[in-house]
Amino acid sequence: MKTFWIGAGVAAALTLVGCGGGDEKKAEAPKTESAAAPAGGSATPDEANGGTITGKIAFDGAKPAAKKLDMSATPFCTRAHAGGAASDEVVVNGNGTLRNAFVWVKSGLPDRQWQVPSTPVVLDQKGCLYDPHVLAVMTGQNITIKNSDATNHNIHPIPKVNQEWNESQPPGSGDKTQSFPRQEIMLPVKCNIHPWMRAYVNVVSHPFFAVTGDDGSFTIKGLPPGTYTVEVVHEKYGNQETQVTVGAKESKTADFTIKG
Repeated sequence: MKTFWIGAGVAAALTLVGCGGGDEKKAEAPKTESAAAPAGGSATPDEANGGTITGKIAFDGAKPAAKKLDMSATPFCTRAHAGGAASDEVVVNGNGTLRNAFVWVKSGLPDRQWQVPSTPVVLDQKGCLYDPHVLAVMTGQNITIKNSDATNHNIHPIPKVNQEWNESQPPGSGDKTQSFPRQEIMLPVKCNIHPWMRAYVNVVSHPFFAVTGDDGSFTIKGLPPGTYTVEVVHEKYGNQETQVTVGAKESKTADFTIKG
């Protein structure tokens, strides 16, 4: 499948006053878990002091031929790809790695409410393809959906735990904004008008995830010290897991190999 953005709440200071003998206890200093935990706010990744996990998704096997897409039903789509269009289902990079693989911390994180980014993630419809093919957002984070084509499109997510919706987006129309409130991995999105169009949205309740790009690598920063299950998921090749333990300011490598 087709590189995927944070400290904890501050405890209130308590002032304890003695009840007799004229003794008075001094107010305790406010307690914070880390510098990344603003008072009254949600947690954010502490990239300065947290752990980092990096790696690559290697592809083992003969590089598959790109699957050609028949766009002849819509002349605009055909003209957008003079040399013909190919599917993004399996893209093996020049260095033998896999693009569009989703990597995330599946388990091991402390029980915290993580801050949702205010910046939306963009899903464009360009050349009668979804761009990007695989994307990742936090639960509740906005997705801005664009239509950059001079033809009508349709956006139809097919979730299992989130609410399904289905909207058309004519050429020249304004952007649409949507979000998903529940965690769901590899949520498919299709276009009812152009059946070859397919994207996958990964909705995660925390910010520790990535999608591999042109070099097949990923980096996940700002992890609290701990032991984590890290999973890679690909639309065609399924999933793999490994365990990684990181300490404060420590960097570990977690490489995966996917057999074709």
